[in-house]
Amino acid sequence: MKAWRVVVIALSFLLLSGCLVTFKEPLPTSDPAPKGLLGKWTSTNAWGEPMNLELTRIGDNRYQAVSYFKAKPKEREAYPFTVSRHGSRWYLSAKVPAQFGGHFTIAGFELTDKHELVVYNLDVEQINQALGQKTLSGEGFQTDDGDGVLINTNMDQVFAYLDDPANSDVFVEAVRYQRLAKAK
Repeated sequence: MKAWRVVVIALSFLLLSGCLVTFKEPLPTSDPAPKGLLGKWTSTNAWGEPMNLELTRIGDNRYQAVSYFKAKPKEREAYPFTVSRHGSRWYLSAKVPAQFGGHFTIAGFELTDKHELVVYNLDVEQINQALGQKTLSGEGFQTDDGDGVLINTNMDQVFAYLDDPANSDVFVEAVRYQRLAKAK
């Protein structure tokens, strides 16, 4: 789980209660990252440890998140991701490690007027309710660290669900980064 926690930190998908929402399909299109996303960010994780996040371009509409703890700058993990804008929201998507199914995870994000990067996780309880109501389809899975949900609904239907104002509470703030000040 240690490697997955780094992925979670790197892309700010905090595993709330050990639960993970994954998708069979990645985001349908990759858009250029919004102005201001790339660069160096800083935050403190749930355990009070300062951490840094570097977001860079690695190809056409492909990006990489490199995460490391401030106390251990040489211990870095890098993970590729894509971004997509759908409606008024920005999303990022990354492949989940094979031990967690090898599918894809999706998070929402925004860049605030205060030069913060705020990342939103999908609330697994809300997703489970959508499964129970047959709004989305999928199945549960188990990991050593808790329950997960694999959504197999096509992405058009997923976005219809996510874009519905009645479902705005499906997103919960996972982490808030500040732009890392440049050293003089």
